Amino acid sequence: MDDTEFREQIVALLPRMRRFAYTLTSNREDADDLVQAACERALSRKHQWQPGSSLASWVFRIIYTQRIDATRSQRSRKVHLPLEDRTLKTAGSRNREKIEAGIMLRQVFESMAQLSESDRAVLGLVCIEGLSYKESAATLGVAVGTVMSRLSRARQRLHKRVHAKEAQTLERL
Repeated sequence: MDDTEFREQIVALLPRMRRFAYTLTSNREDADDLVQAACERALSRKHQWQPGSSLASWVFRIIYTQRIDATRSQRSRKVHLPLEDRTLKTAGSRNREKIEAGIMLRQVFESMAQLSESDRAVLGLVCIEGLSYKESAATLGVAVGTVMSRLSRARQRLHKRVHAKEAQTLERL
């Protein structure tokens, strides 16, 4: 693959890269910085990519590694990962449905931000990006069984947190 084609494929992956980075950081600016750093690394290390293997998986691995490195370098400081407000666009026309959906979406975002980075990473790769267990395992550098168990635990933790937040919201009403 020539450089032009490689760059075009990286550009085509940008929305998915940004979405995965946002899953890890819960912050648009940090996600954009992470994607930019990953693009620079991917372009400068094209020779390390194995033709025939998944370019998306390789780039996600770079993002994940960059995030781990950034987290390690900031350990001495407390990292705040704020969630951004979202505008909910639903097909339903009733205000009550929109409000309930907005509350649930906010609870999911807040709950995701409280999960560990490894939980967010596996949920992002499998549930959001649609990578297979095998691709996710390669991206994270772990065994397929580890991805399966992490995913199961992450889903349980997310479910528990979302429903705890839902109960708290109902108590306030």
